[in-house]
Amino acid sequence: MTQSWIFWAVLSAAFAALTAIFAKIGVAGVNSDLATLIRTVVIVFIISAIVAATGQWQPFSSITGKTWLFLCLSGAATGASWLAYFRALKIGDAARVAPIDKLSIVLVAVFGVFFLGEKLNLMNWLGVSLIAGGALLLALF
Repeated sequence: MTQSWIFWAVLSAAFAALTAIFAKIGVAGVNSDLATLIRTVVIVFIISAIVAATGQWQPFSSITGKTWLFLCLSGAATGASWLAYFRALKIGDAARVAPIDKLSIVLVAVFGVFFLGEKLNLMNWLGVSLIAGGALLLALF
């Protein structure tokens, strides 16, 4: 089961849901940017421990320039996303903020088609549309 992408995707969704709930409670007593920093430090500590414990360190010199570039861009986008997310949680309801945040699913589908050349069939686009509609219904009504 742990070799299935579906297992890890469902686990990701469960942790993402807990993230919204825990963050909403945690951000109530602190500035949203500081809350993001605290969250990031915790993540760096945990991931560093996992990489060390599992022997996954590799020399940084073995990582290509392209990989560095795109991992740094991904990190910058993640940071911007987290800052915006925590700011939204600070001023909005978690049950309304999270669905809008999950419109990223729709954007990933669109960006995957345009930038990565991925193919989606009619049923896939129907699913993307339903996700978009559902997120908007949850957030706006």
